[in-house]
Amino acid sequence: MSTDYYVHPTAMLDEGCIVGAGSRIWHFCHLMPGARIGARCILGQNVFIADGVTLGNGVKVQNNVSLYAGVRCEDEVFIGPSAVFTNVRNPRALIERKREYRPTLLRKGSTIGAKATSVCGITIGEYAFIGAGAVVTRDVPDYALVMGNPAAQVGWVSKNGLRLHFDESGLGICPESGEEYVLEGDIVRKLDS
Repeated sequence: MSTDYYVHPTAMLDEGCIVGAGSRIWHFCHLMPGARIGARCILGQNVFIADGVTLGNGVKVQNNVSLYAGVRCEDEVFIGPSAVFTNVRNPRALIERKREYRPTLLRKGSTIGAKATSVCGITIGEYAFIGAGAVVTRDVPDYALVMGNPAAQVGWVSKNGLRLHFDESGLGICPESGEEYVLEGDIVRKLDS
């Protein structure tokens, strides 16, 4: 295991986990043997990463988050404090359902707000933004902004996470970066610069 990352003395990294260069793992974190953490990741206080979970590069997981088997994050995903992820749709204490784990995929650049819940078996699209406290029960498109319980789409956001407003021709401009986006039906895509 490489040692070109920081681990707080209270964190527990089980033998067999993989941590990328430049990552920082803070107080009371626990990484199981098959956990794979990319480069430049930040795990806040009290984060649990189960066997089989994969984090891409530059992922930030805030305090009090547990990522269970089946969760996969691509690069630059942000997970807010106390966000919740599941891996079985109908758990029961008396029935073991480990063979029924459903994967959850967080695509590149997506954001999960504080205390949001993502039910297993879904994909959160690239640069999608899940509002704080939302309960996500189905797939979320790229660049979508969803809020509420159950989560519903209320708009679109740019790569920078700012609300996009589209003109009659379907063109939207990020107010921060100036990057242009096009809305075609129910799909938003960033125009090449």
